[in-house]
Amino acid sequence: MATVPTITLNNGVEIPQLGFGVFQIKPEETREATLAALEVGYRHIDTAEMYGNEKEVGQAVRDSGLDRGEVFVTSKLNNGFHARDAALRAFDQSLIDLGFDHLDLFLVHWPLPGIDVDYVETWKAMEEIYRSGRAKAIGVSNFKEHHLRRLFGETEIRPAVNQVEIHPYLAQDELRAFDAEHQIATEAWSPIAQGKVLDDPAIVRVAERVGRTPAQVTLRWHIQRGDIVFPKSVTRSRVEENFALFDFELSEGDLREITALDHNERTGPDPDAFNYIPG
Repeated sequence: MATVPTITLNNGVEIPQLGFGVFQIKPEETREATLAALEVGYRHIDTAEMYGNEKEVGQAVRDSGLDRGEVFVTSKLNNGFHARDAALRAFDQSLIDLGFDHLDLFLVHWPLPGIDVDYVETWKAMEEIYRSGRAKAIGVSNFKEHHLRRLFGETEIRPAVNQVEIHPYLAQDELRAFDAEHQIATEAWSPIAQGKVLDDPAIVRVAERVGRTPAQVTLRWHIQRGDIVFPKSVTRSRVEENFALFDFELSEGDLREITALDHNERTGPDPDAFNYIPG
């Protein structure tokens, strides 16, 4: 079984660079998919309150026979709970649903610029959660540079992670550099652009050159750039394929060819305009 490299966060916590994502996996399919990923060798699971499948993730971790300390689990604060007391209650509910006494990483899912509760207040609640010891690290998701600068100026604890959309069509190099400058690890969601990049001629060429699939080449591009990545699939063969990233390398030329595909194309919403709150 391959050894997945870890990245040390700004508070000393180590996170596996490759994980398994459960976004858009139906609750009734989540336990089996997560259990399969753990059997393949994944030790990092990324879920969220909004996904509605925390209970099944927790059940899979218990059913795997692995010690809780062997599996790094992330969840994220749902968008309707940005006020301090609501955020604290939502975190408590996540622990109940997962069946855990702590989370390895808890994130603010979206900055939500158009709602009444400011994300700075939300982050101060996250700081309380972190100080309680029930989240080993805290971070943000979908935050841009200006959102982060506000946190730096108005709060005490720097996010350990910023999880944002990144793929070859949206390389986010400026934001990644800003994160790195401020000791924030960058995580990439939608790492293959919901499959859009897999037919790109440049990626197909690189894949043929190195004898790998376009998905493996794209995920390896992320790994070599230093992104933390967590592809998702409910298909066992695809879960295995996505894990087989550590017995080959892309050349500098390969990396440049893939990065050159960047044209600022999002598959998801712009965080400055997204204010969705689940009903």
